[in-house]
Amino acid sequence: MKNNNVKQLFSQYKMLALAIAIALIWAFFSWKTEGGFVSSRNLSNLLRQMSITGILACGMVLVIIAGEIDLSVGSLLGLLGGIAAVLDVTYHLPLALNLAVVLGCGLLVGLFNGFMTAYMRIPSFIVGLGGMLAYRGILLGVTGGATIAPVSPEVVYLGQGYLSPQLGLMLGIALFALSIFLTWRQRLSNAQYGLQVVPVWRDAVKLAAIGAVLFVFVRTFNSYEGIPLPVLLLLVLLGIFSYVTTQTVFGRRIYSVGSNMEATRLSGVNVQSVKLWIFGIMGLMCALAGLINTGRLAAGSPSAGTIGELDAIAACFIGGTSMRGGSGTVYGALIGALVMASLDNGMSMLDVDTYWQMIVKGGILTLAVWVDVISRSERR
Repeated sequence: MKNNNVKQLFSQYKMLALAIAIALIWAFFSWKTEGGFVSSRNLSNLLRQMSITGILACGMVLVIIAGEIDLSVGSLLGLLGGIAAVLDVTYHLPLALNLAVVLGCGLLVGLFNGFMTAYMRIPSFIVGLGGMLAYRGILLGVTGGATIAPVSPEVVYLGQGYLSPQLGLMLGIALFALSIFLTWRQRLSNAQYGLQVVPVWRDAVKLAAIGAVLFVFVRTFNSYEGIPLPVLLLLVLLGIFSYVTTQTVFGRRIYSVGSNMEATRLSGVNVQSVKLWIFGIMGLMCALAGLINTGRLAAGSPSAGTIGELDAIAACFIGGTSMRGGSGTVYGALIGALVMASLDNGMSMLDVDTYWQMIVKGGILTLAVWVDVISRSERR
């Protein structure tokens, strides 16, 4: 009986458990660093660091929900970031053209991975493993094994720029107004279709909590230099991907493919096309993450993106995405990315040996998969 209660707790309150875990992690590192961990400067660096893994996780969560995996994203991030650096430093391409070329390359490589998986029927694990080796080799060839620097201030701004405090305040107000509108529309929609409408006080409490989070978020960053541009991009991607996965036919098909691919195919859905475009989106996310990483480092490094695929996959699993496919959320994956980044940042501040950092992260990943296993058994 007690074991069943534990299973039910993990199954129903994953996000709450993650929020509590983040609070405990932050409290511990804040105590050990005498408040340095939660300073405005460090939190800005933390979320900027987390944004790269978060961008990859936005694409990876779709791939895993569809029942596939992509092990090439770290190497592809490095390759596309290296291409951006070469185009900027060697060929002096304008930023807009550089962005277009890199994003186009990311989309094409992602579609290639999807074609090999969906149409050539090569397991995505093998396609990703081959890409991990091949793209890293191409990166070494493109860069000559040397760091490409210095990149232009425009590219650096992508990874190191900030939104002004005034614009940050306006953004916070706009997001709060959007929350009010969406809550109001949800109430009207439920009433129109005869669904249960929650009491007004519950929505009021939810909006008050959202307002408090936005206030702390904006005030914390504005007390340093403003909201980092990579974090702003991540918020935009969160909104886009959340909408796609919950409000569009394509999003519902992704879940359907991961839950029961054969039944989805028999219902008339072009499963191969869905998988093709999922990998295409993953390629775009690699391109964005590569551009941000190159701007953040102010250089194109041949070692960029090393084990980035493991961090992205771990973020998805920690955030509640099932390794069997068919379930998961974008916001859960981003919370998982925040957990990983918090551990990296905190242990680095405490000068924890690298091998201990790897042990801790590996243990947390194993724990996350165990939670998924017991949650699945509970639903059966």
